[in-house]
Amino acid sequence: MRTAADLAAYETSFADDQTPLAAEAHQSVILRQGIQREPVPRPEATRIFVVANQKGGVGKTTTTVNIAAALSELGQRVLVIDLDPQGNASTALNVDHRQGTVGTYEVLVDDVPLAEAVQACPDCERLDVVPATIDLAGAEIELVSVVAREGRLRKAILGHPRVGAAALTGPDRYDYVLIDCPPSLGLLTLNALVAGAEMMIPIQAEYYALEGLGQLLKTVDMVRAHLNPELAVSTILLTMFDARTRLAAGVAQEVREHFGDQVIKTAIPRSVRVSEAPSYGQTVMTYDPSSPGALSYLEAAREIATRGTRGSNA
Repeated sequence: MRTAADLAAYETSFADDQTPLAAEAHQSVILRQGIQREPVPRPEATRIFVVANQKGGVGKTTTTVNIAAALSELGQRVLVIDLDPQGNASTALNVDHRQGTVGTYEVLVDDVPLAEAVQACPDCERLDVVPATIDLAGAEIELVSVVAREGRLRKAILGHPRVGAAALTGPDRYDYVLIDCPPSLGLLTLNALVAGAEMMIPIQAEYYALEGLGQLLKTVDMVRAHLNPELAVSTILLTMFDARTRLAAGVAQEVREHFGDQVIKTAIPRSVRVSEAPSYGQTVMTYDPSSPGALSYLEAAREIATRGTRGSNA
């Protein structure tokens, strides 16, 4: 199968007098025809991903919502849990997250069942969201004195009737749960790491993005040793990739050499369309489905779904 990068670099044989508009339209047709959009097989049980990186600005929330939307487009049933008090994932998925809306705060602090906080994404079939409100900003302080505070999200997720093995939950089960974490290593992120079985780390293709990765992996090792031995770093995704720069290529090579098969083959290009989409309450998958960013996320989602768990406990 041709990759999005292959298609973006497609050498056209346009006549010299062809207009830029016609050339762009022709390229759009090529992209639409070249990327497979057929459904992928559903996993045998719900796969729970933690999308985390304590460094801000690496495309963490953008990756969460667009991978979720792409998976739903590929026939998967997906639940996004917004664990960031800023609520950016809730904004991008166009769900209500005004103060007072039942969301992750109520689930963590008030023991509200997760199913009662779920909203359907209006733009993506098969995609549901548990929103985050500004109330979540105080959750870490309120949970300090609570017994087993680091396992509250795990308990809520596993208690949802649509989470689990196919034999127990039926055809309406969630195939994927994606937890969008805040850019920190506090109690909210710790709850996510205890709840998840797989970890997805978006890495911006710049040098500074690598500096904090060591601390993140140390935290993962501590969680694995004491709280969640099932946690595995299964997916590394390069974001904001600019193929024109040597720096991006160097960072990508270093990441691939260190993490090997955990790195998704498709890198997400730097794209204005990806950045614009949340301001319209959309993911790039619905905002501009034929853009290089959307096609790259679709291809990355397909690789995640088809290769299954490929984590490392080392």
